[in-house]
Amino acid sequence: MSHMRIDLHVHSSASDGTDAPAALMRLAGRVGLDVVALTDHDTTAGWAEAAAAVPPGLTLLPSIEISARWRPGPGTAIGLHLLAYLPDPGDEGLSGALDRVRRNRSTRAQRMVDLLRAGGIDVTWDEVLQDAAGAPVGRPHLAQALIRRGLVDTVSEAFAPQWLGRRYRLPKDDLEVFEALRLIRGAGGVPVFAHPLAHRRGRVVPDSVIAEMAAAGLAGLEADHPDHGPAERAHARTLAAELGLFVTGASDYHGSNKPTGIAVETTTPASYERILTLATGSTPVVAQDRAG
Repeated sequence: MSHMRIDLHVHSSASDGTDAPAALMRLAGRVGLDVVALTDHDTTAGWAEAAAAVPPGLTLLPSIEISARWRPGPGTAIGLHLLAYLPDPGDEGLSGALDRVRRNRSTRAQRMVDLLRAGGIDVTWDEVLQDAAGAPVGRPHLAQALIRRGLVDTVSEAFAPQWLGRRYRLPKDDLEVFEALRLIRGAGGVPVFAHPLAHRRGRVVPDSVIAEMAAAGLAGLEADHPDHGPAERAHARTLAAELGLFVTGASDYHGSNKPTGIAVETTTPASYERILTLATGSTPVVAQDRAG
């Protein structure tokens, strides 16, 4: 167990990654992972395909990365992401809330297409839907339209302030963070705060809010993440120790949408065991599960 390689945060084409769920499972097997968590944004749509493709030697944790927000005051909000490990996909409270998030996201994306068109960029909604290929539409799909037109070279460039980072960006209508924690716990899932101190992504919530989240059911902090520097990793570990939380590490792999490779950050077996102990919503998937 001590030599297990565990990556608890990867994305497929069911949200904003570029690898199909089955291809992602094969990749995880090829790079020697023992455990991988599929954590697509606000959806379980990739679970079945991933489960059917788990190679021998790999364990899949069907999970979700849930978009949430915390409001420090009227008219302002800080976005944050909660990794929900092994929730029950049939739980009506969680699935209903995620349905609303996805509908709101589609409306937001359509309005952002309207902003781009008003700015003289001839992007069409049909084109963006085709890029999404049935996945919830997000900024990476709008970025592909900008790349095709030669306006930017990469998704990261498309997220710069003059493009989809600010000028053509609209706020998301995500779940309130304490409601999200309640829903994850209610569905038997284990909530971990993804990249909690990633200042390079924008504003982060203060430590006092993380303490409130811990009191409301947060189980862990994702300390080792490509967007955390050494100081942020150390601070996350100190905070976790103070609050009785476990820490995780993960790649946040998105395929070619981001430069980060799968398994560049990993989680300890001890933290993985904590997740398995706490989860009551669904169970890990291994290859022989399919054979039976």
